[in-house]
Amino acid sequence: MKTTPIHTFHIPVMGLAYTIDSPIRVAHLGISSVISVMDDELIERLNKLYSEKFELPYKEIGRKVEDFRAKRITAYLDTVDTIVKEKFSNFKKELLDSKKRVTEFLNVLPDSSILKEQAEQYVLDNLSFERFKEVLESYFKPGSIDVNIMTKVDREQYNGKEVLPSIYSDAHAALRGFAESKVQSSLILSAGMNPRLFSYFESFDVFYPQQHKALDKKIVLKVSDYRSALIQGSFLAKKGIWVSEYRVESGLNCGGHAFATDGFLLGPIMAEFKNQRQELIATTHKLLCNALEEKQRYTPEEPLELKITVQGGIGTAEEHQFLLDTYEVDSVGWGSPFLLVPEATSVDVQTRKLLADAKEKDLYLSSISPLGIPFNTVRGTTNEAINKLRNANEKYGSSCPRKYLALDKTHSIEGWCTASKKYQTKEIKALKDIKSTLSDDDYISKIESITEKSCLCIGLANASLMEQNLPIKGEAQGVVVCPGPNMAYFDKEVSLEKMIQHIYGKENVMKHENRPNFLIKELEMYREHFKKELSAITADSSVIAKKKLEKLKNNILNGIDYYKNLFENTSNYFQKDNSKILKELERIKMELSN
Repeated sequence: MKTTPIHTFHIPVMGLAYTIDSPIRVAHLGISSVISVMDDELIERLNKLYSEKFELPYKEIGRKVEDFRAKRITAYLDTVDTIVKEKFSNFKKELLDSKKRVTEFLNVLPDSSILKEQAEQYVLDNLSFERFKEVLESYFKPGSIDVNIMTKVDREQYNGKEVLPSIYSDAHAALRGFAESKVQSSLILSAGMNPRLFSYFESFDVFYPQQHKALDKKIVLKVSDYRSALIQGSFLAKKGIWVSEYRVESGLNCGGHAFATDGFLLGPIMAEFKNQRQELIATTHKLLCNALEEKQRYTPEEPLELKITVQGGIGTAEEHQFLLDTYEVDSVGWGSPFLLVPEATSVDVQTRKLLADAKEKDLYLSSISPLGIPFNTVRGTTNEAINKLRNANEKYGSSCPRKYLALDKTHSIEGWCTASKKYQTKEIKALKDIKSTLSDDDYISKIESITEKSCLCIGLANASLMEQNLPIKGEAQGVVVCPGPNMAYFDKEVSLEKMIQHIYGKENVMKHENRPNFLIKELEMYREHFKKELSAITADSSVIAKKKLEKLKNNILNGIDYYKNLFENTSNYFQKDNSKILKELERIKMELSN
């Protein structure tokens, strides 16, 4: 059975804390959002906070409780689910009690919504109360309480010096916490394929299809291209597990960690998904059925629902509708702009002001992540200031209280975080031992590459604690925030209603006339990525490295040709900027070709 949300956008996961309670804030309006469950300490504190606020029973789950991480996640998701259901029920009552409230609600509904059409008829007295009540029951559902797991952040757990079974590792425990919760929503897997974690899905009945029933718990894969989707989707299908959604994200024009493709641009990627969608469904359905038959489980005759969604740098209603119409996607993700919406995200006042004031030059692709993956952030954070002061005083690194990213095993089999004091102290000592063999510039550069790493575990969680006026324990880490480049074009705090109206083209909260088209912005980022890769090539570089660079260049050039054809032949979108876009494409093509 196909489910049709009333909204054509969703709020993706942002950091560890920025969307940690977004469902509580927006799900009653039918808006889906995504919670990160990486930080179980933060989750435990928010479970206590919201349980007290909504007068729900709460029992502390301490670290000495067996399987505490999974149990904390289950408890918090159950609390969120209870609150969302209560708020949604109360909101429906408001709509039935007041036509004025219905009129206000119409302001945040897309014109394409059946619910909006029927609600307008009700306000105009062309629809009976009883019929409107039926419409609400049929077409109005709360937004989904979705959950994100970074698949590779799967740190092993130890009992003393003994490594525990893999089911107790971080991502496995998070999966179990979601599976055992009462939420009927999706688990979004990001950061690539983890075969061991993917195999763990087979342990839970909730992920298998049931006769005459939609999936209670769905799986969403965040992917960068079609090939990745087919490989990961097929891997899970062979285990009898269906992927209900492929969430395509721009490789570079995004918030947080950036996973650059081999030069494949968003437009051509989405065109391939559109053209190959039925093949993807047919291929994975066949594999699914074979696996379910072998397991002697219920086997659906028809393919289950499959959605394609997209996110990454979208900033205007025209871009939003372009993606819906051109590539026939089911929803469009809007991330960074919602950091300026207090009703939707958890951000402290100082950080929200920093984001509102940020210009293009302030937003950059950094190397601050301990994972060694490029990380989109903004200059001027409190975390950056604290790190600079520590480094100036040669007090390098974080105390590393959470250890979620303690994955580097250079110095310890248990793993250390590259942003930690003990890791940086050891690395700098080793560097000082060979200082005499290095030039001053080389030495300083190597010191900076070690000490620029930030404690993301605490930095990405602090904003929520500060907004909720909860005490921050331990060593000061400040706030890390992870907006995409698109943040530069949104310069003020806005209400939830205004932001939704902006998405649907009824309002404009972005006053930057020189903002580039989101596809061109991504192309520019790939051009810079290519130039950086080119600068690393020397006469001694391997043939493989040179071929990889040539492949990157050719894929970008092919993407430019695709866009040139697209913009020369479209009459429905971007007409105002069409000539400018075509000139930019030609300019970048010439630059790359030379």
